[in-house]
Amino acid sequence: MKVLRLLAVVLPAFTLSITSARAQETASATATATIITPISITKDVDMNFGNVAVQSTTGGTVVLTPGGVRTVTGGVTLPSTATGTVTAAAFTVNGTGNYSYSISLPSAAVSITSGSNTMTVSGFVSTPSGVGQLSSGTQALHVGATLNVSAAQPAGTYVSGTPFDVTVNYN
Repeated sequence: MKVLRLLAVVLPAFTLSITSARAQETASATATATIITPISITKDVDMNFGNVAVQSTTGGTVVLTPGGVRTVTGGVTLPSTATGTVTAAAFTVNGTGNYSYSISLPSAAVSITSGSNTMTVSGFVSTPSGVGQLSSGTQALHVGATLNVSAAQPAGTYVSGTPFDVTVNYN
């Protein structure tokens, strides 16, 4: 009989615990967004290959490094005294500190002209190359390239009709 009384007390309590089990639960989460400083690039200095001389029979190239150093190939020479202004293109990249960014340079040659005469600039290279790092939120970016000079290239000041683009994007 004691067993029946015990079952009579325990069985309803067990049944109540089964019916009060939850089939649904709720949890909460927060939403977060971080706005970072937009990346920007500003041109500081245009590219200038300086004064160049060429033979009448052989063309060549002037290679301008991102550090502003020139070397020549073929029939091109560089005047030793009247060098003109020689500068690699210089840019300042700004953005969020410690972020890295990719650098895209022109892949096609850029034409520069003097009247109806034309030369091309190709083989763009940069320092940093490919990827930069905004350690303190800013970084200098320098761009060099190769000037392709034809044999007997007419004298003149050659300038690109359209500037070349350097693009930066956060990684």
